[in-house]
Amino acid sequence: MQTSRAVLVTGCSSGIGKATALALVGRGLPVWASARRPETLDDLAAAGCQVIQLDVTDEESRIRAIRTVEAKHGAVGTLVNNAGYSQIGPVEEVSLESLRRQFDTNVFGLVRLCQLVLPGMRAQSHGTIVNIGSAAGLVTPPASSAYSMTKYSLEALSDALRLEVRSFGVRVVLIEPGAVRSQFIATGQKTMPGIDTEGPYAIFKANLAKMIERTHRPGVRGILDAEDVAKVVMTAINARHPKPRYRIGSQARLMPQVRRILGDRLWDSMMGRLVPVR
Repeated sequence: MQTSRAVLVTGCSSGIGKATALALVGRGLPVWASARRPETLDDLAAAGCQVIQLDVTDEESRIRAIRTVEAKHGAVGTLVNNAGYSQIGPVEEVSLESLRRQFDTNVFGLVRLCQLVLPGMRAQSHGTIVNIGSAAGLVTPPASSAYSMTKYSLEALSDALRLEVRSFGVRVVLIEPGAVRSQFIATGQKTMPGIDTEGPYAIFKANLAKMIERTHRPGVRGILDAEDVAKVVMTAINARHPKPRYRIGSQARLMPQVRRILGDRLWDSMMGRLVPVR
């Protein structure tokens, strides 16, 4: 069986997914760029990508996308699990319905795609699965319990899966970027329960909104561009022996160390001053 070079990237309508698809197709790889709404992918099609509809939370959509790539290439050579979004808000105010949606997109859909591509990868004794994690899977920012739980889940998933499939010639890589300057932040802000003036978390949510706006405005140091992450994804895919993990940016590299050095009490005190609750 000829080894497939085809790359399937999820969540390509913007941000990391779009930048990754462009970087990979620019290197001559056959790239399948996917999104829930394929009409958002016209610029990627113009750049040479094959575009395909894929809703990672829908089983029929998942199977159809994988089978389409396999029909042309024999197998998915590389799966880049990028699709995801951030649910922001205090634990008490995030509904279970919202939490389930967060896990459906960021975890369960991702796991199912891994299950669907693995038979083809095993058959050709080669393949790469790249999971886009986050620094939020290493250190939990304020009001990000839902999102951080999903990214902590990818830490466990990637560690287990890497050991299970390496004897079949399949590599598993976890990318851990810090905050990225993209529509992702704006989407996350839209998920936060409304800022009120009377509720118990009113001050907290107002301070959180100010902190997000302050730290993600243009020119602020430490915020990554999507292209920074795309370059690392490309490096991992092209490496003969990729690292299990790639931490990108100061947030991912330094904050876990700061968290460990400070301990719980000092860390909580620092976070409390960053985003006061009352």
